[in-house]
Amino acid sequence: MPHVRASAKQIGTSPKRLRPMLDLVRGKPVNEALATLVLLPSPWAKSIAKVVQAAAANAENNMLMDREALRIVHITADGATSIKRLEPRARGRVGHITKRFSHITVVVDEDREEA
Repeated sequence: MPHVRASAKQIGTSPKRLRPMLDLVRGKPVNEALATLVLLPSPWAKSIAKVVQAAAANAENNMLMDREALRIVHITADGATSIKRLEPRARGRVGHITKRFSHITVVVDEDREEA
């Protein structure tokens, strides 16, 4: 069976902030990953949890997979478009600010433990 994916576009934080949280859940079962994300203090953990839940729901409803057997195969945070802003600085100069955004992609698949 093919892998099942879900993504969230234009999340309002940089990929650098998201990657440590993604490293915590990479390769874990979906239920364990969601339990981990709920306990994280970062406000962006909720956005990651929503994408993981969406991927699990896609697998369960569209591909008829068992939710208890789902595992996160691949999870990434990639850079999206950036908003460029200007900030006044000393002596009439200008400072450049880049507000970064992210795309989160989650791929889940059934755990295949064949003994």
